[in-house]
Amino acid sequence: MNPDTLFRGARILGSGVDMPGDLLVRDGRIVDFAASVGAPEGALVIEAEGAVLCPGLVDMRAALGEPGFEYRETIASAAAAAAAGGITTLAALPDTQPAIDDPALVQLLRTRGAETGSLTILPYGAVTRGCRGEELAELGLLREAGAVAFTDGSRAVGPARLMRLALAYAHGFGARIVQHPEEPSLAAGGSATESEQATRMGLPGIPAAAEAIMVARDIRLAELTGGAVHFAHVSTGEALGLIRTAKAAGISVSCDTAPPYFDLNETSIGDFRSYAKLSPPLRKEHDRQAVVAALADGTIDAIASDHQPRDADDKRQPFALASAGGAGLATLLAITLAHVHNGSLTLAAAIDLLTARPAGLLGVASGRIAKAAPADLCLFDPERIWQVEAGRLPGKAQNTPFDGRALEGVVLGTWKRGLRVFG
Repeated sequence: MNPDTLFRGARILGSGVDMPGDLLVRDGRIVDFAASVGAPEGALVIEAEGAVLCPGLVDMRAALGEPGFEYRETIASAAAAAAAGGITTLAALPDTQPAIDDPALVQLLRTRGAETGSLTILPYGAVTRGCRGEELAELGLLREAGAVAFTDGSRAVGPARLMRLALAYAHGFGARIVQHPEEPSLAAGGSATESEQATRMGLPGIPAAAEAIMVARDIRLAELTGGAVHFAHVSTGEALGLIRTAKAAGISVSCDTAPPYFDLNETSIGDFRSYAKLSPPLRKEHDRQAVVAALADGTIDAIASDHQPRDADDKRQPFALASAGGAGLATLLAITLAHVHNGSLTLAAAIDLLTARPAGLLGVASGRIAKAAPADLCLFDPERIWQVEAGRLPGKAQNTPFDGRALEGVVLGTWKRGLRVFG
């Protein structure tokens, strides 16, 4: 039997709670929190000294590498990086090898997550067999096995008729289709946002409109079918405007973004920095500012790490040939906090975007500070300074687009069901 744990003198923050005080954990659940909570006999006391105690982060978009790409990342290494980043729940993309288009694989990922002891893995099921965009997977069976939603990961569901069928079918059992919003024929062969910078660098461009075109189509299909569509890593102002209008019209639309799209712009690929080659590509500054504004006004529903592990050899290529993707687990919280420090977001709003709001989209009970809620917790110092250094990040993947960046916000400890798993 594990002893009770009392967090003393924390700023308790999350799901409508923001107060200085103490929080008591017993048998893996929050049993009490208040301005002052007495320590039960034998309790382990954590002196928070004013640090922020929030729910464990809920990352609604990450690739794990396993199965099939273990040279990039494994479940074990991703779990270690997640714990170091304060993440206790993670939705895993299905475009692995083999793809997560079989109910047995959904169950396997859930089991492997539980075996880590530190991370709940919520598998996405593939929309199409093999994530190839040709025929629907068995969505109903995948849902029964525990798939939280359906996506083809980093590939868009291209054919409009197929997307219509997917939305209609998923609607029947209350599930979302998560789309990579990029019109495939416009994006094919591109490696950077189509712009003056890409032209100067001699890089094949992807028009920013490729995102908005896919968003516009799928909003119309969601309206037609009554289905729910979620747009991942939205990165352009035009697409966000369409989403904002669709929400106001009552269409079942939601979206997330990732730290690179509100913290970096296309200038980060200067000197052909392949660590900054992402999908979607980094955008112009006005689009970055539009993403920041959409976070503040509530148009964007969640911030996800968009963790895409890559091996050094995947990136050590000419820019146009290098694999797209950035490691994001260890930097998810700190990059978000940078926009609290600069006044773009309140701390409460930032934590909500990282916890309760993604948990709500995924339909799980994580991400809350409430009595009887699971004691998945993150304790962090929002002021402590550290520097991102590729090669020294937790986990296997080191392909961070934030290499060399100085940040404020350090995770002091992470707890899963009341047990300390980091710090």
